[in-house]
Amino acid sequence: MTETAETSRTPVVSIRNLKVSFLRGGTFHTVVRDLNLDIHAGETLAIVGESGSGKSVTALSVMQLLPDGTSRIEGSVRLNGEELIGASPARMREIRGDRVAMIFQEPMTSLNPVLTVGEQIAESLIAHRGISKREARAETLKLMEKVRIPAATTRIDDYPHQFSGGMRQRVMIAIALACRPALLIADEPTTALDVTIQAQILDLIKTLQEEEGTAVLFITHDMGVVAEIADRTLVMFRGDPIETGATPDIFAHPEKPYTRALLSAVPELGSAGEGGPRPFPVIDMETGKPLPVPPRRDTVDTSATPLLEVKNLSARFEIRSPYTRMVQARVHAVEDISFSLARGETLALVGESGCGKSTTGRLLAGLNKPHSGSIRIHGTDVGAFARADLARRVQMIFQDPFASLNPRLTVENAIAEPLLIHGLESPKRARKLARDLLGEVGLSGEMGSRYPHEFSGGQRQRICIARALALEPGLIVADEAVSALDVSVKAQVVNLMLDLQERLRLGFLFISHDMAVVERISHRIAVMYLGEIVETGPREAVFAHPQHPYTRRLLSAVPLPDPSRRRLKRQFADTELRSPVRDRHFTPPAREYREVSPGHVVQVWGEEWA
Repeated sequence: MTETAETSRTPVVSIRNLKVSFLRGGTFHTVVRDLNLDIHAGETLAIVGESGSGKSVTALSVMQLLPDGTSRIEGSVRLNGEELIGASPARMREIRGDRVAMIFQEPMTSLNPVLTVGEQIAESLIAHRGISKREARAETLKLMEKVRIPAATTRIDDYPHQFSGGMRQRVMIAIALACRPALLIADEPTTALDVTIQAQILDLIKTLQEEEGTAVLFITHDMGVVAEIADRTLVMFRGDPIETGATPDIFAHPEKPYTRALLSAVPELGSAGEGGPRPFPVIDMETGKPLPVPPRRDTVDTSATPLLEVKNLSARFEIRSPYTRMVQARVHAVEDISFSLARGETLALVGESGCGKSTTGRLLAGLNKPHSGSIRIHGTDVGAFARADLARRVQMIFQDPFASLNPRLTVENAIAEPLLIHGLESPKRARKLARDLLGEVGLSGEMGSRYPHEFSGGQRQRICIARALALEPGLIVADEAVSALDVSVKAQVVNLMLDLQERLRLGFLFISHDMAVVERISHRIAVMYLGEIVETGPREAVFAHPQHPYTRRLLSAVPLPDPSRRRLKRQFADTELRSPVRDRHFTPPAREYREVSPGHVVQVWGEEWA
């Protein structure tokens, strides 16, 4: 064998017998055991598993970023033959950002808010390449163009908060690729992104990998993403690597029950069938066997007065001069939208970040005031309700359950708090009802004495659902309530919401960018773009026969758990959602709509979608 051929077979990173432990209560507890893997140049290895399986800890071990004193790393991690475990801090500073780079899950917390994006990209070039600031700026512009950031010359001096989530993630990729690393670690880089932005980021990583021959370690719990990007897959369960192999083989012939369970829990477009919402199949993660799911009885009540009626609703936020305080422009966050919702019905509101979904939910809950239009609940305008009365009719479930709960309150007190604030129950009775509500959402009443940090993400979201039910509202606004959850936990929470809807005849406004979940949980769908509803109709009609180009773009971007699509390149415009900021004298154009089938209405579009 020639030297060149031998070199080509040498892995970029080689991990042998990796064991990672953390110090708790004076004892080291092992969280990753006996991990072995190799990644070659130009290859993508995906590590998959649910939260707590050891995926991110493995990545941080490669980067040597685990805390000293409270962590212990054993085994071997070699980068192009050089041992990283035990390397000096000075040597690791030379390696990080140069030969190994990492893209983190949340770009806003990873980027420095007081430095421009150009300064942050140039920083690693100056540190590792020793070039001048002028040369670094020129190279930064090339990198921004490479990662498809539009108008790079005008945006290089912008700050992170001036970019959308998808564009901030592109900045993180530019920083990671600045010095052309041999190994790129991507830790859940697309979990919180819209489907269209996620598709763009995945295609971008594929393209850049082909151009640079970079080895990629991709960490995720989304098997649809794994199918589209990974050459090989490693499955982890509670710190143990339990199965590894070529991605097509893992998907076609999973050997371990946990792997089969992960694959079975992936929501797929077209799997909901006809009729009303369908519960997700729930798989036992230990045995891989399906658990019984009770049949669902649809309870939509269309005969009575609608639970919710929204007509010509608009919301605008003023942008004032910092000097004169005069209005310079307005953000047209929601623009002339109308829809209704019956008791026992779920309307899904879908679209990209910045389209006005969350603002709509906040308007319904009374957290923002509308510019114009009307909101009626059971036929009564919300303006007629006192704030306390509105809270008893509309409640919200937010995306991040940990940030939604007070860390200083036990969960029992957190659930009882609304009852006490509104003077509905005595403290003793409120706490008993809180324990009963914990039982309603599948937790035991004894858990009420614990604090939020003692629960998993899925359990915390169940607690938030229990708190939302405390005031017995008829309408619940679920704002990205399951987007950050693992696939199996997501299935459990969605099934819980469907069960509660059936028993309590709740109306849900389900705000999401996860189209596969939307297909499962909704009766009807409203698609938002730039503050306007561009298409609305029954779930089957919108998914089977999407009419508006934006709806078709959303559906085409959904990752599918099909490894045959791994080399597929999709073409997307390298642009963000257009800005909703308008001149203060702007008058919105009149819109036309046409009904293409019963209840299926689409906005007539113009040249911008041609």
